[in-house]
Amino acid sequence: MGEPSRREKIEAMLAEDPQDCFLQYSLALELQKEDRCDQSLQYFQRLMDHSPPYVPAFLMAGQLLVQLQQIHHARQVLRTGIEAARQQGETHAAGEMSELLAQLGSLGE
Repeated sequence: MGEPSRREKIEAMLAEDPQDCFLQYSLALELQKEDRCDQSLQYFQRLMDHSPPYVPAFLMAGQLLVQLQQIHHARQVLRTGIEAARQQGETHAAGEMSELLAQLGSLGE
């Protein structure tokens, strides 16, 4: 039997510390790489619903939703993420999400 995959290692760490936001975020990214987009979005959603919200999840979820052609949903996620980032003083993240939102222009409308 081979070495555990990166995802499997993250899952093992999460089993020990299920509330770790960074591990949940890392798992969402790994699932996305494996084209398990629905599962990835579920983890991003948990992080966005967290109190306080985990700001990086908004940008990654927005990008994934754009990739999946769910433009309207992506816009909603990005707008909410920009507000969450501003509330947490994450100006760089707010700027990145604003940029992506502007790039979407009138797509999907």
